[in-house]
Amino acid sequence: MGEIERTDAPLVVAPPLPAADRLTIEHARTHRPRRGALHYRRRGWLVRRILAMADVVGLVSAFVFSQLLFERHGTAIDVVGPFTEVLLFLLTLPLWIVVARQYGLYAMDEERTDHSTVDDFVGVLNMVTLGTWLFLAATRFTDLVRPSLPRLFFFWSAAVALVPACRALARAWVRRTMTYQQNTLILGAGDIGQLVAKKLLQHPEYGLNLLGFVDATPKERRLDLGDLTILGTPGELVDLVRALGVERLIVAFSADSHTELLELVRAVGELDVQVDIVPRLFEALGPHVSVHTIEGLSVIGLPAPRLSRSALVLKRELDLVLSAVALVVLSPVLIAIAVAIKLDSRGPVFFRQVRSGAGRTFRIFKFRTMAVDAEKRKHEVAHLNKHLGAGGDPRMFKVPDDPRVTRVGRFLRRYSLDELPQLLNVLRGEMSLVGPRPLILEEDSHVGGRSRRRLDLKPGMTGLWQVLGRDDIPFEEMVELDYRYVTTWTLTNDLKLMFRTLPILTRPRASC
Repeated sequence: MGEIERTDAPLVVAPPLPAADRLTIEHARTHRPRRGALHYRRRGWLVRRILAMADVVGLVSAFVFSQLLFERHGTAIDVVGPFTEVLLFLLTLPLWIVVARQYGLYAMDEERTDHSTVDDFVGVLNMVTLGTWLFLAATRFTDLVRPSLPRLFFFWSAAVALVPACRALARAWVRRTMTYQQNTLILGAGDIGQLVAKKLLQHPEYGLNLLGFVDATPKERRLDLGDLTILGTPGELVDLVRALGVERLIVAFSADSHTELLELVRAVGELDVQVDIVPRLFEALGPHVSVHTIEGLSVIGLPAPRLSRSALVLKRELDLVLSAVALVVLSPVLIAIAVAIKLDSRGPVFFRQVRSGAGRTFRIFKFRTMAVDAEKRKHEVAHLNKHLGAGGDPRMFKVPDDPRVTRVGRFLRRYSLDELPQLLNVLRGEMSLVGPRPLILEEDSHVGGRSRRRLDLKPGMTGLWQVLGRDDIPFEEMVELDYRYVTTWTLTNDLKLMFRTLPILTRPRASC
């Protein structure tokens, strides 16, 4: 959990206002004109239809490509003509959509704030595989269409690639629309409620238009919540939901009694509002918890946080294969960067620094992005460290627009290209492609207690810290993310983090 930052000033409490006036003021404050209170299309309505269209485009494209390829090679042996074959396939599309719906491929965007196409991949793979087998069975049963097995395999392969690609493009478009935004309230303005607000403000890509808090006894406010206010008390929650067109309510440790809170959640749920509940002991809950019941009582099950030897071997094999392939494929880029560094400034191509990870120290490889005397000049820019001052963390050192950075170095940092040589550390077994953040020795000395579990796995080129915020994440929160990564590690999570890192690298950093 991130560090709770406070000041003596309480959260601003909005004066009692009629519902219509609340709506007017909130519109003006956020500069986001919205549709009428309860008579507009919501995120789920739009996303389900856009994703269904994306699936249709991907499937039809895969089918047409397979038809063109195999007809050109003279392998088509169907009874009907090409046009009729396409028509028959189009008639099966509603069944494909039903299969996709059964795998939950249309509901998650409305329910989960951070759902992405990467999270859909297993479901898409299952949908395409099952649909292909059903299509094969139907063709054998009707004997109207007799596609060859190579053609079916090509269609399956193309669909597995094209459907996620179309989904990614569809999501990229829909997230730019106003309909994707969800008006959101947080019930509870204590430490946890304010921490949730801070995290949501850091991630506008979630599409949550955070309106404010609902609480009768708020705690002193954090320093990083902007102009968020207390919009009312729990007794006014239902009226606020109706007046502000709220689509999501986050329940974050409200001080109300169990009975009152349960009634509020049920009342809001009846208004077609997505309700998210921050559970007690949330720090101990990972992404793989299961919910089961004991005579109707819901119980959360935590899997044992253990790493099997076979899992570690599999992780190492994946690192070896992918790092070796990446070094070969990226070799022209690596050579070009090395030449640019030598032409831009005097000094070595690589920068090597001692880091700590997995219980030992090693020297990390990076492209040099600073002048050769950068370390001697560190005291000159120490006062510019963005983690100093109120609410900062002096354990971390990051200087925006650091004057010690070279011209080429600024470009490399902007797109994280300076970190590519770490593939050598991965190949040598000192690092992993995905893992905890590789800390310098000074930073590592501040990690203690259960957080030392982060040393159970090798440090990674990417990880939760990279995907969720890079250098903007406070030290304590970064260490907590590393702990959660290690204690909930799976190979599937590693693959997801790799895919989620790629679009982040294409977005340049604000300052380097």
